[in-house]
Order: sequence, then C-alpha cells, then structure tokens
Amino acid sequence: MASPKMFMIIAIVAVSVPSILATEHLVGDATGWKPGFDYGAWANGKEFHVGDTLVFKYRAGAHNVLRVNGTGFQECKAADDTVPLSSGNDVISLSTPGKKWYICGFAQQCESGNQKLAITVLAQLRSPSTSPSPSPTGTSPSGATGSTVSRYYGLIVAIVGMVML
Repeated sequence: MASPKMFMIIAIVAVSVPSILATEHLVGDATGWKPGFDYGAWANGKEFHVGDTLVFKYRAGAHNVLRVNGTGFQECKAADDTVPLSSGNDVISLSTPGKKWYICGFAQQCESGNQKLAITVLAQLRSPSTSPSPSPTGTSPSGATGSTVSRYYGLIVAIVGMVML
C-alpha cells in the first residue's frame, strides 16, 4: 500500500504540471504593444495553448487592449460593453481553445493596421517534449519567462525534496 507521503507527492505533481507546461507569451517580445509592429508576423509560427498567458506591455494611458470577436477585429470595433484593459501590464489567461482577437482602442491604431493581434489557442497542453517556437528576435522562446526544461528541473528538485522528507 502506498504511503501518505507518496499520495502527497502525486497530488503536488498533478497540480503543478499544467502550470509548468504553460508558457507566458510577451506580446511583441521586447517591443511590447505599440504601433508600427507586425503582430501577425510575431504570432506566426508560435503555438498558443490553453493554460498559456498573453502579457501586453505598453505605456498606460497611451494604449489599451480590447478583446473582440472576429467581426470586431475586421472592423476595429469592440462591443459597447467591452471593458478595456489599461494597466500597461495586462495579463490574459488563455482558458479556452479557439480563435482570439485583440486590438488597441486608442487613436485609431487598429484602423491604421497597428496593434491588432489574432491567434488560435490549441486545446491540448504541450507535451513535455514540446518546447515553444524560438523567437526571431533572440529573446526567450515565445516571450516565455523561463524555458520548459528549467521548469522541469524545478519540479524534479521539488519532488526529490518531498521524497527525502
């Protein structure tokens, strides 16, 4: 029969694995969320999965982020009840699969072709052998704050520590 310690380790691993496999995508990498950047090219080749997050960094008061539908994306218009994100460091959790669209509602940015992002969120989580696509700007993968491999080392160290208790 398994010991209570083993059940505790299994529970910790079961809770930790989804967050370890998740990736934080810094939208626009070092450029952030501002005019004159091709967000379509930035997203091209990246994989976005349920559990990942998007981080929009910009100067608060100069830009915002609006979640829109496909029509709103094409027309650069958010629904009347859309609440803009405006902190300058907005984090959006990708909790459901499917197409997602984001625009800036300031100063006709979207209408001029700036600050528009469309992505497809995949339902399945990354497998441990899958790593995010490399970023062409030389920053960390997909704008991630830590590599998937280094996250696994952290998990392994935590499990070994628990076993040794």
